[in-house]
Amino acid sequence: MPPVLELRNITKRFPGVLANDRIDLTLNRGEIHALLGENGAGKSTLMNILYGLYQPDEGEIFINGEQARINSPTDAIHAGVGMVHQHFMLIPVFTVTENVMLGSESIKVGGVLDRKTAAERIREISSAYGLAVNPDDYVRDLPVGGQQRVEIIKLLYREADILILDEPTAVLTPQEADELFKIMHSLTERGKSIIFITHKLREVLDIADRITVIRRGQVVGSTTPKQADQNKLASMMVGREVDLKLEKKAAKPGAVVLEVENLKIADDRNQIAVDGISFQVHAGEVLGVAGVQGNGQTELVEAVTGLRNALEGHIHLLGEDTTQASPRHITELGTAHIPEDRQRDGLVLNFPVADNLVLNTYYKQPYSQGLIMQHELIAETAKTRVENFDIRTPSVETSAGSLSGGNQQKVIVARELSRPLKLVVASQPTRGLDVGSIEYIHGRLVASRDEGAAVLLVSSELDEIMQLSDRIAVMYRGKIVDVLPAKGASKEQIGLLMAGLSGQKTLKNPAKRGKSRKDA
Repeated sequence: MPPVLELRNITKRFPGVLANDRIDLTLNRGEIHALLGENGAGKSTLMNILYGLYQPDEGEIFINGEQARINSPTDAIHAGVGMVHQHFMLIPVFTVTENVMLGSESIKVGGVLDRKTAAERIREISSAYGLAVNPDDYVRDLPVGGQQRVEIIKLLYREADILILDEPTAVLTPQEADELFKIMHSLTERGKSIIFITHKLREVLDIADRITVIRRGQVVGSTTPKQADQNKLASMMVGREVDLKLEKKAAKPGAVVLEVENLKIADDRNQIAVDGISFQVHAGEVLGVAGVQGNGQTELVEAVTGLRNALEGHIHLLGEDTTQASPRHITELGTAHIPEDRQRDGLVLNFPVADNLVLNTYYKQPYSQGLIMQHELIAETAKTRVENFDIRTPSVETSAGSLSGGNQQKVIVARELSRPLKLVVASQPTRGLDVGSIEYIHGRLVASRDEGAAVLLVSSELDEIMQLSDRIAVMYRGKIVDVLPAKGASKEQIGLLMAGLSGQKTLKNPAKRGKSRKDA
């Protein structure tokens, strides 16, 4: 029996970049084939070719032994290929049924949409594959994991046999990721085949049947979970030995840099997101804030960095009350901010890399003389930072939006950490990044700590929290439920606190949350 999918000699060039260089890949029926590689290695380009978003310069695609011509996503869908993108393609104000039907509408006599038949089909698919989605729910009310299930249902509704999942766990909680893996096994047990793109080595080893590693546009090797471990996969991805365990000196905490007192913050729906929390961060330490995404961490970071007003309480930075201060003033006091959403809050995507590297200082000397920006000096500074922070870009004049996610993150880190600092606020700093980029950014954050900055680290990655932090504050439903020394803390202990449990008891007095946070 031929492979369900075969890519032969796929080559794709962009100006200044050979994205895919004669790549061969096969996928068998009922198989989960993991595709690993650094940001910018060419994984997404290859999958975009398979899905018809790009056309290869060379190479052929075979589906079930027959050559396929895939010139558009419509061709891909007709060939049985579906793709769940890292950034979901859903309309929040539509119901699940309306989102699934979109582009594949069922019409009754008289030209009316047949929502009832579509909803029944969605219920059948949901039940068959354990997807647990209500066709009548509005997408805006679903947690991220629920939205991802809707994307998978869209593919199954269109009878896709080959599913491409691009970084499917990048925005999921650990619990949602576990649910996704159960769904993936359910899919393959029923004959579907999956290409699984991820950076998370432990996930690959847990769920994949085969693993192919791409580095700088070329396949550098294939293996299986039985033949590999995390260190082997990491070195294949990066082309060198990678230290997956960060070595750092003991912290030497100094004076209080950031103090938060009885802080209460509302979210965008005017629900209480942060409910009367207090804590301090000292110079020369990393305070990690652990918690399942959606328990007030986003709003806390926005308040500390001046992006959201507090309802009650106070924030003091270096002894100054900055509760109502502007982001610019907080930045000028020596604060770096690595935001949770790099594309929305960290970059101007259509600006060149050079301009993005001075977004927080462009208006000051030496980058501006009065109202005139010094573009040559900005470009020279950018070239130095690109080299120092290993940003892979064809040019400093390349738009930031055209870079891979990891290199976009490095642009932000380079901008924020290239000046004297008192406080570093890092929110989900390595979300969706490869092991090489994670190793690099972790090292930079620890270096900032060792240079005397206070570091407030917010992450839903428990491994990251435990590796980088000196103290760990756990948030649950808007409250800090405990602060622990990182040394001696266990994953089980922190995991219970993250789930709202202390021992076997549910924590009392959780903050009241809105509907969209009921899953937290």
